[in-house]
Amino acid sequence: MFNNGILLITGGTGSFGNAVLRRFLDSDIAEIRIFSRDEKKQDDMRRKYSDSRLKFYIGDVRDYSSIMNAISDVDYVFHSAALKQVPSCEFYPIEAVKTNILGTENVLNAAINANVKKVICLSTDKAVYPVNAMGMSKALMEKVFVAKARNSGSKTVICGTRYGNVMASRGSVIPLFVEQIMNGSDLTVTDPNMTRFMMTLDDAVDLVLYAFKHANPGDIFVQKAPASSVNTLAQALCEIFGKDLKEIKVIGSRHGEKQYESLLSSEEMLNSEDLGEYYKISPDLRDLNYGKYIDKGELGLNHKSEYSSNNTEQLDIAALKKKLLKLKIIQAALKGIRLDSEE
Repeated sequence: MFNNGILLITGGTGSFGNAVLRRFLDSDIAEIRIFSRDEKKQDDMRRKYSDSRLKFYIGDVRDYSSIMNAISDVDYVFHSAALKQVPSCEFYPIEAVKTNILGTENVLNAAINANVKKVICLSTDKAVYPVNAMGMSKALMEKVFVAKARNSGSKTVICGTRYGNVMASRGSVIPLFVEQIMNGSDLTVTDPNMTRFMMTLDDAVDLVLYAFKHANPGDIFVQKAPASSVNTLAQALCEIFGKDLKEIKVIGSRHGEKQYESLLSSEEMLNSEDLGEYYKISPDLRDLNYGKYIDKGELGLNHKSEYSSNNTEQLDIAALKKKLLKLKIIQAALKGIRLDSEE
């Protein structure tokens, strides 16, 4: 579907953007546009990939005119630009609103006006039962794109994906632990019993591609993923690098953190479709002209339990070590080379 097409990636200099970019560069796509605020990272990418199909646009999703400048003639959009750090959003919640909610509104309006074929919006497990500003802004972002999807119909198909923790993505805990190990410092664990989903960047890209191929307007796709406690993660890294477990230091939870994360609420589980490796949450399909409910059939999973990092498959130390050893950042660190993320 991407042959000779043009793809725009908002927030394209981040971990997700780089991973998606690498996968699409192996296809017959005609052009990939990277839209972001960071000219330094754009220049790094320009020199790193050196591909004539790669184009760079400086702009901000808060600025509608800058998006319109980048979106002309685009066929597909992967919208990953966001404020993602929980503490930052806790202290500056209005900034999260401006980028994650209003910025998404700008991207979607621009895509509809430019006759883009399909838009994938990136969401997070923190949008489910949100207790922090970052999750609340992402939950409203989902409501924004589902509402837009109802109105735009098949002209511009708008849908989304929802991720758990992506291992070693920029700003996540694994790069922090690796840095602490290489510096000879204690590993600072917030809460040993806290659990998080464990997905790789390749998993994230697979989910995006699946959504691009199979999504209908308003659909949200969730990839099933195993999970781990923070303590198990810290212990696995200590074993990999031969670090004493006594060097794990508990410092307490950060602002706005949850004990565990959920990828689907109990209400969504009743209205989701199990596709094997994925769940699909379809919007409330009502005829907009007559208000009639359109029966979606027996899609529910016949129970009300949420899908969370507490009730999914739990990785033990051995299984987690196996996953960690596949990461570039771990392989590099074992050779004494520092990387700031998996990208």
